[in-house]
Amino acid sequence: QVQVVESGGGLVQPGGSLRLSCAASGFIVSIYRIHWYRQVAGKTREMVAFITPSGFLHYTNSVEGRFTISRDNAENTVYLQMNSLKPDDTAVYYCNVEYGGDTIWGQGTQVTVSS
Repeated sequence: QVQVVESGGGLVQPGGSLRLSCAASGFIVSIYRIHWYRQVAGKTREMVAFITPSGFLHYTNSVEGRFTISRDNAENTVYLQMNSLKPDDTAVYYCNVEYGGDTIWGQGTQVTVSS
């Protein structure tokens, strides 16, 4: 069964850091493009970053220089290191993969940035 499971969210103060994990099963992360998205209640889901099989990285402007996406092939996991967090980063974070014509989403992990 192809699935992704996010973890690592939590409550952090402004300026703090978190590392999110996207653990994959049923497929090999290194041969697919993996995306991180986030969604605030009542708003559309926003693409945050992605990593391609070749290792190309892309970030949305609002997180450029603060977030880093990476991949651990041995763990079959994609990470999102988030530094210098701001209250505007508060959202549910999801990873996804396009697999066999379907978009596979995880259940998401809540990130709350607040003092």
